[in-house]
Amino acid sequence: MHKFKSYKYIVPLGICLAVASCTPALAPLAETKTTPESFGAANSDTTNTSTTPWRTYFKDPNLVNLIDTALKNNQELQITLQEIEIAQNDIRVKKGLLLPSVGIGAGAGIEKVGRYTSQGAGDASTEIMPGKEMPDPLGDLRIAASAHWEVDIWKKLRNSKKAAVSRYLATVEGKNFVITNLISEVADSYYELLALDSQLDIVRQNIALQSNALEVVKTQKEAARATELAVQKFQAEVMASKSMEFDILQNIKETENKINFLLGQYPQEIKRDKTNFASLLPSIVNSGIPSQLLANRPDVKQAELELEAAKLDVKSARAEFYPSLDITAAVGFNAFKPAYLFTLPESLLYSLAGDIAAPLINRNALKAEYSSANARQIQALYNYERTILNAYLEVSNQLSKIDNLGKSYDLKSQQVAALDRSIDVAGDLFKSARVDYFEVLMTQRDALESKLELIDTKKDQLTASVHVYRDLGGGWK
Repeated sequence: MHKFKSYKYIVPLGICLAVASCTPALAPLAETKTTPESFGAANSDTTNTSTTPWRTYFKDPNLVNLIDTALKNNQELQITLQEIEIAQNDIRVKKGLLLPSVGIGAGAGIEKVGRYTSQGAGDASTEIMPGKEMPDPLGDLRIAASAHWEVDIWKKLRNSKKAAVSRYLATVEGKNFVITNLISEVADSYYELLALDSQLDIVRQNIALQSNALEVVKTQKEAARATELAVQKFQAEVMASKSMEFDILQNIKETENKINFLLGQYPQEIKRDKTNFASLLPSIVNSGIPSQLLANRPDVKQAELELEAAKLDVKSARAEFYPSLDITAAVGFNAFKPAYLFTLPESLLYSLAGDIAAPLINRNALKAEYSSANARQIQALYNYERTILNAYLEVSNQLSKIDNLGKSYDLKSQQVAALDRSIDVAGDLFKSARVDYFEVLMTQRDALESKLELIDTKKDQLTASVHVYRDLGGGWK
């Protein structure tokens, strides 16, 4: 008998282990974290602008106040915070699966069996106590606590919990990435608004200049020194500049509302200093070395954590092929009559059972899920490598842009100065009839375009300094 019982459990266990040994094997990932040693130029300085707090990096107090408001009210950031809460709850769910589930319940019922059945005949011949037969029909009252526990032999549940923790940390990094981009968007829009204010001022100055020239031409026409064609050409230039003024006013309104949206508020005027745009200087940037992107960029760290979670998912999916051990237990009271329900030891019930089983029929489904988990792991690896590559290229582009914009701004400044002087010269020559009105118009138009381009270049310089700060991973700390 003892030998028979031992074989009874050894044979199924052997079958389970044989089934588990047939688990499909997958090739390991070829993961790399290598990055170039520098961003193009020979630079090994580890000083990195991304470690500078955004309140220090941005000097304009109005911009600092706008960013502070956005971080408190922005809806996208609030949505991301709720995603973190969801991820935290997922950890609690996975952690709960590691522990036994315990419940308590009560039940009542009644049963009437036929007299000419084995159970009915047995009940009729059974006495509850001397001289008292088994009741018919028979009541069934029960109060019991029960427990179930899947023993995590192969770390399936623990790996699942670790994956949930990694995904939670990834959502935290996702929140940091949202913060970095939000700060960048607010700063971009703010500098765009200042640039539009400056362009509006230039256009209005140009309207005044063109209006004066128009009056001169009208006077010359009256003295027969100019024609009606010249008057109409100057008049058309004034109208074109006034039309440009309203286009800029519309752009100012839309940019203000873009900032209001980022700040989570309804339309209102954005407080700013409209007088000093030309004197603003981009912040000095220290790029550090590319390997620092792995620690500073929230999106890189997020991709790394998602890759770690995907690896753990593969381990959990592989463990589905192994035998599982379930333990169930119950303890309570059971009787056919309330008066006997808590009579000990007669009404006491208890049970303890352990089951070990491995999948046989649904192995194709498990293989499919295992393969899908591995495919998701490979996806996560490529996404991680792509994120690192994108981070490096973004920084490289912005550093090059800062350098080239600096050179371009110097040349455009010289161009504006030369065209300003040419306006005065053209005006004097026109008054003395040494050049015609067309040259005066072209000179004014060229000067206006060069001034507007100079403002755009200044704006591009300022936004490039914002973008390189963002691309280096600054703003969220």
